[in-house]
Amino acid sequence: MFDRQQLVGNWFRSDVQPNGDIHTEMAQLSIDGEYEFSFVVYDKDNNLIQQNIELGDWGLVGDIHFTIAKAEVIDDETLPMDMADENNYHAYQVLKIDAREFKYQHIVSKEVFILKRVVDNIAHC
Repeated sequence: MFDRQQLVGNWFRSDVQPNGDIHTEMAQLSIDGEYEFSFVVYDKDNNLIQQNIELGDWGLVGDIHFTIAKAEVIDDETLPMDMADENNYHAYQVLKIDAREFKYQHIVSKEVFILKRVVDNIAHC
C-alpha cells in the first residue's frame, strides 16, 4: 500500500522520442484531489510543436493511481472535457513512490512512466 500524501506536490518528466522530439510533462497534484498537467513537445531543433494544459481530479487507492480529465486550457481559455469520453479516465498500477520518484504503469497500455519530484526550495534562505 502507498500513502496518498506521498503524491502531493510537483512532478516532472522528459522523454526523447525515436524521431528526436522531446516530450515534457509537469504535474501538480494538490491535496484536495485536483491536478494540473502541462504537456510540451519540442522537435529536435528545440522548436515548440505542441503545448497543452489538462485539469482534473486524481486519487490513489491502495496501489492504483487514477486520473479524470475534466478540462483543458487552450489559448488561455478553459474548455470542459467530454465526460462521456472514456479517454478522459485513466488508471495506473503504482510501482514505486518515494521522496524523489513516482513510477507507475498504465493498466491498459502497459506504458511505464517515471516522474521526478520538483524541489520547491533548494536552499535555505
